[in-house]
Amino acid sequence: MVAAILLSALAMSVIVGVRYLLASGGFALATRIRQPGLYRGLERQMGREVRWSLLSALIYGVPAGVVAWGWQARGWTRIYNDVGAFPLWYLPVSVLLYLAAHDTWFYWTHRWMHRPRLFRIAHAVHHASRPPTAWAAMSFHPWEALTGAVVIPALVFLIPIHVGALACVLTIMTVMGVSNHMGWEMFPRWMVRGPLGAWLITASHHQRHHEYYACNYGLYFRFWDRLCGTDKGLGDFAKGRA
Repeated sequence: MVAAILLSALAMSVIVGVRYLLASGGFALATRIRQPGLYRGLERQMGREVRWSLLSALIYGVPAGVVAWGWQARGWTRIYNDVGAFPLWYLPVSVLLYLAAHDTWFYWTHRWMHRPRLFRIAHAVHHASRPPTAWAAMSFHPWEALTGAVVIPALVFLIPIHVGALACVLTIMTVMGVSNHMGWEMFPRWMVRGPLGAWLITASHHQRHHEYYACNYGLYFRFWDRLCGTDKGLGDFAKGRA
């Protein structure tokens, strides 16, 4: 049993690492095409981001692998395969519940990480990316990576979710985590600057966090930032690097 759990944890770490390399690599390539020169001179920083991120992938993979084993071998979680087990309307609702719960956890742990002592110990690793690049999405100190690694594995014990809906959550988490750090906005202006963008977080919103630090802490939604007075609007982007 122990060997099976360890193998599952190792497999999930590899999966998370490959997912990171593919997603960040894809968005980095898009940046090279759409914003040529934006990452010029940041090669050493990007190498550091990749190293921290692969270490984070290992940390993320361990609880995910234990939970995956428990789901398959012991039925521990509330993940289900039968699409008819719950009404069809529950599929998008479950995705929103997971995103809202994850966003809440992220907002408050992120604010916590900005306390001076914790910032120096852990979160400074992430903010060493100045400006952030597509490779910075998982560039965390191990202590910070631990806070992010436990939330989805914990939720699958609490909130029922179809395996396909869970895949959707993980896809959104990956895409938003990477795209929010690209240093340019991939979503259209009408969305970012319109009513939808007033509540959804994109790169324009998260860029301001990397500019001013003590604001814009959310991950997916601007709800907590607005409620707590930490929303400082949208940031600006460099158009290229000399």
